[in-house]
Formats: sequence, C-alpha cells, structure tokens
Amino acid sequence: MRELTYYVGVTLDGFIAGPDDEVDFFPVTAAFADALGTELPDIQPAHVRAARGGASAAVTRFDTVVMGRRTYEPALQVGITDPYSQLRTVVFSRSLNDPGEANVEIVRTDPVARVRALKAEPGLGIYLAGGAGLAGVLLDEIDRLIVKKYPTIAGSGIPMASHPFAPTQFRLDEVRSFDNGCVVLEYSRQR
Repeated sequence: MRELTYYVGVTLDGFIAGPDDEVDFFPVTAAFADALGTELPDIQPAHVRAARGGASAAVTRFDTVVMGRRTYEPALQVGITDPYSQLRTVVFSRSLNDPGEANVEIVRTDPVARVRALKAEPGLGIYLAGGAGLAGVLLDEIDRLIVKKYPTIAGSGIPMASHPFAPTQFRLDEVRSFDNGCVVLEYSRQR
C-alpha cells in the first residue's frame, strides 16, 4: 500500500500562509533551499528541478502529487498547466476546466475515495501538496507528515489543516534543524 505524505511549511502558531495566501514571510536561505531540494527532489516543481539541473532525474520517493484547486491555481495564473511534470498530478476541484495535460487529472468527486484508490495502486509514495481544506478532508488518509516549522508567528492565516475537532496521533520519527532557524519534523501515523 502506498503512503500519503503531507509535506508542508508552517509558522510556530500553525499557519501555512497568511490570510490572503501570503507565504513570502517564511525565512528561506540558500542553504536551506539547497538541503531540501537535495533531500526531496521529487517534490520540487518542475521549473525548480530544471534550475537545479535535475529536470530529467528519475523520481525515487514520490511519483504522484495531489492538491486542491487553490494550490494548483498559482501555476495556472502564470501559464503553467503541469507544475510537477515529473509526477502524476491529481487536482481536486469542482470548478476547474481540464487543462488538457495527459499528466494532470482533475477530480470532481470524493477526494477520500480517489486517494484510497491511488494508495491501492502500485508505485511510489503520494505527496499531498495542500492546502488546508484538502488536508482536513484527507486527514484520516495521511500516513506521514513532513513539517517545516519556521521560527515565525503569523497571528492569523490559513491553518495546517481545516477539520473539526478530531485529535489524531502521529509518532515523531526525525528532527533536523537548519541555518534559518527552521526545524523539519517527520512524523508517521500511529495506527
């Protein structure tokens, strides 16, 4: 069974973006970006992989990315219809038109059922690119968390996951700290 991994950056107070989708306040250094790009090249957008010289590198950890409309739309706004061309891309949206990309699937039905079907297929891991609404809907399907905890308090914004009160336990597997004060925490679901 394939695993669904939610890889996300959050503030100390648990926000993945500001109230208007701002993310430019996260402190990212060149060393931090290089370390994560080297460790997780599969989940770098295609244009970032190309800039790093790894556009044609084989994927090793993830072969599928799932995301909501709001996560997909920034790429569309700049004319990119397949932002993760190295991965099979599944976008959950009731309103988006099909972009006409063989690698991009627009799903208008239940995200849980589609993710369960993806997990049952052979292949590598599945990367959940966000956002909060989709993470909340898929909370019971998330097997692993990779959380970039930035040394920033936002005060308000978009939470890591939007869902009703439902305590869900994960086990801490790894902690790493970086030059920008960010701590990357890796968790696995306790079943």
